[in-house]
Amino acid sequence: MIKKILIPRFLDEVAPRFDLATEAIIITLSRENRLEEQRTVVLPQASSEKLCHLILTENINTVICGAIEEEFYQFLKWKKIIVCDSVAGPFKEALARYMEHTLKPGDILWERQIEGRHV
Repeated sequence: MIKKILIPRFLDEVAPRFDLATEAIIITLSRENRLEEQRTVVLPQASSEKLCHLILTENINTVICGAIEEEFYQFLKWKKIIVCDSVAGPFKEALARYMEHTLKPGDILWERQIEGRHV
């Protein structure tokens, strides 16, 4: 099955809040889980409603996002869209983990440094 993923973004990160995102990345993966297409959509204004409309019109299967209001989370689930929420960090890392089947809701993807060491 071809998968279409939407990631609301802010700069190079997953947008911290779904309702404040004015940009989204739409990624198409092949049946073999290879990246087929990646494009950016700029919304005229931040709006959960407009983002949900985009998700439905683009036939998105999965949304990877930061914080999302319960009402919109439930709406997307009702529409049979997979929502991986409360993800924080670089959107490229989120996509890579999704493609490896290791991304989970609540994942924090920044590397921490303790006394000069990466953790």
